[in-house]
Amino acid sequence: QVQLVESGGGLVQPGGSLRLSCAASGSFFSINDMGWYRQAPGKERELAAVITIGGSTNYADSTKGRFTISRDNVKNTVYLQMNSLKPEDTAVYYCNAQIRHYWYSSLGSLWGRGTLVTVSS
Repeated sequence: QVQLVESGGGLVQPGGSLRLSCAASGSFFSINDMGWYRQAPGKERELAAVITIGGSTNYADSTKGRFTISRDNVKNTVYLQMNSLKPEDTAVYYCNAQIRHYWYSSLGSLWGRGTLVTVSS
């Protein structure tokens, strides 16, 4: 069974930094896009950043210039470096991966359980 396991969340003061990690484990054929989404209390889940297998990135306007997404294709891991954090960045951050389980499978969307990031003084 394939799983995405996130780590790195926690409490940080405004202006601080955190680095999130998400590793895919289990048996699968390949991973395409990987990304981070976030859901603040009472709000819809939204894209924070996404990265393709080739390393192209896309960011939400709210995270551009402060967050950096990267990946290690050997370790099947995606990272989110978050700098200059603001209280409005407080949310549960979810990892997502587009996974092909077998060579003949279509791509499926897999989600992690989420990690809480709280930005507060």
